[in-house]
Amino acid sequence: MKKVKNRKKILFLSRLYYPHIGGVEKHVAEVSKILVKKGFSVTVICEQYDKKLKTKEQINKVEVLRIPISLSDKNKKFEIWKWVLRNRKFIKSFDIVHIHDVFFWIMPILFYLDRKKIFITFHGYESYPLMTSSKIQKKFAAKYCKGSIAVGDFINKWYGIASNAVMYGGVNRPKKSSAKPKIQNSAVFFGRLDNQTGIKEYYNAYLRLKRTYENFSFQVVGEGEYAPKLKGLFISPFKSDISKYIQDSRFIFVSRYLSMLEAMVEKRLVFAVYSDPIKRDYLINSPFKNHLEICSSGDEIYEKVKYYLEHPREERKLIESGYKFAKKLTWESVVRDYINLWEETKR
Repeated sequence: MKKVKNRKKILFLSRLYYPHIGGVEKHVAEVSKILVKKGFSVTVICEQYDKKLKTKEQINKVEVLRIPISLSDKNKKFEIWKWVLRNRKFIKSFDIVHIHDVFFWIMPILFYLDRKKIFITFHGYESYPLMTSSKIQKKFAAKYCKGSIAVGDFINKWYGIASNAVMYGGVNRPKKSSAKPKIQNSAVFFGRLDNQTGIKEYYNAYLRLKRTYENFSFQVVGEGEYAPKLKGLFISPFKSDISKYIQDSRFIFVSRYLSMLEAMVEKRLVFAVYSDPIKRDYLINSPFKNHLEICSSGDEIYEKVKYYLEHPREERKLIESGYKFAKKLTWESVVRDYINLWEETKR
C-alpha cells in the first residue's frame, strides 16, 4: 500500500448512509471503516431521512453529518444547496471531497472548491430508457472531477464517459463456508421490490416452480411498490445482515453486484435476471458473468433452477467457481483502488 501524503482528511458525499440499507450506503460504510483503520479521518455528509436520527454523530469512528430535509422530494435540493453554501468553508477544508452520485450537491460552490481534490463514484443507473439530462449530468461530472470510478463498466458505455477505474464492490470473507441450506428446494430474494431488481420475473419463476415442486419455498426480503402483487408470500423487512437469509436458502435470486458477490462468497448459486438492455449489459459485461446464471425471463429462471435441482453436481461446480472468484474481491481491494485513484491523479 502506498503512503498517502497530505491527503488524510476525506469527505464523502452520499444521499443516504447507515443505518439506511442499500448498496451505495454499504459501499461507503465499508470503505470508510477501512480508511479509518488505515489512519484517515473520514466524514460522511448525507440526508437526514429520518427525523429520529441525529444531525451529527460518530459511527465506527466515522463522523456522520446529516442534512435536515423538511421540504418535498421535488424541492429538497434547495434545502441541500442552502446547507452546502452555509458549510462551504468546512467542505473546502478537506483534502479529498469524494462524491457518490450526488454531484449536484456541490453545484452552488463548484468554483469555490479546489477542482484537483474533487472525485466521484458513479453507482448504477436511474431507469431505462436513460434521460438525456442524466447523461449530460454524468458527463459533466466526469469531466469536471479530478478522477472518477464506475461501479460497473456498463456505466462508461451507456453514459458515454471514461472513468479512471471500474469496480464491482467487495465482500467480507465469512469465517467458514456456509453449510448446506436448511431447506433444499428453496430460494430467497432480497432487495427493492421494483422492476429494476427483477422481482416480477423471480416471482413468476417461483409460481412455476411451486407447481412442479410442491415443497419449493420462496422467501422475499425487502420493500417496494411491487409488494402488494406478491400474493401468498410473506415479505420480511430488509435488514443489513443478509447472511442468514443466504445460508437458509439453496438458490439466491438477486441481480445487484453486492448481493451477487455476497451470495457467491457464501457458496450459493445466483440467478440474475435482466429486463432491459442496460441491465443486460450490467450483467453480461461483469467479470463474474461465468460464475452465475444470467436469465432474461421468469421462464428461463424456472428452466435453469429445474436443471440444477436435477443436476446437483453441475450446481456444485458453478458454486465453487463463484466462491473462488468472489473471495478475491474484498473491501480491502476496493479501498486500494480509492487510494490509488487519489494518489495517481493528485498532480
